[in-house]
Amino acid sequence: MKHEKIDALEVCKEFEDVLAPRLKLSVLDRAVYSHLLRHSRFEGKSRLRFSILWLANNMGVRGKSVRTAVRRLIHKGALRLIERSNLGHLVAVRLPSEVCAPRVNRTGAAAQAKPLVDLVETDFMRTRDLRQAIHAREGGVCFYCLRQIPSRAHCLDHVVPQAAGGSNSYRNLVSSCLDCNPQKSNRPAEDFLRELYREGRLSPKDLSARLLAVQALAAGKLRPHVLGEKDAGIFVASKVGRASVSG
Repeated sequence: MKHEKIDALEVCKEFEDVLAPRLKLSVLDRAVYSHLLRHSRFEGKSRLRFSILWLANNMGVRGKSVRTAVRRLIHKGALRLIERSNLGHLVAVRLPSEVCAPRVNRTGAAAQAKPLVDLVETDFMRTRDLRQAIHAREGGVCFYCLRQIPSRAHCLDHVVPQAAGGSNSYRNLVSSCLDCNPQKSNRPAEDFLRELYREGRLSPKDLSARLLAVQALAAGKLRPHVLGEKDAGIFVASKVGRASVSG
């Protein structure tokens, strides 16, 4: 596959003249972004894996300061975090033209900003607030059996198992009771719901509603209401009730 040809001079101009002012990047933010851009897109790489120590040593800056700058760039959408592990950060460094940023209208006022990070790309296992947003979306009941569950007796279940390529997106995570989680295991959600119906734990009406809910979840219609969106690095989606499968 041919690498995208990038005009480095034009990218640098757009970054300094447009993107950096719009995102209000600090001097360190600009330096970190430029360094990562240099080792990724300017070398024809769409992704870059790096460690904070490597980045700090290259730039001659304290690791804590570099880590904070990386977090800010992720939050502002200049970097898209793909994976974070003991091997370091795997990110996609976005070109200035790829970053959604508020535009300035003719009166000099900032127009309404577009989402900096796609909600679908957010790892909802990453923080406690994000995990709680999934539980809150279900309204305190198990997504599968509809049983009311105490706040300390629930867990998150991957509708499509991670072993089968399931992600930590809000489209694939549901709040589950401690009974349904191991019983479902790696089976398709639809098969497990039908088993609950055969066992008498779901009525015909409940089964139909749950099967529609699985479809709505995969289609992105059951969006959680995210608290602490600044820390989460995403914009708030309007709260959708657990029983809603429309719109």
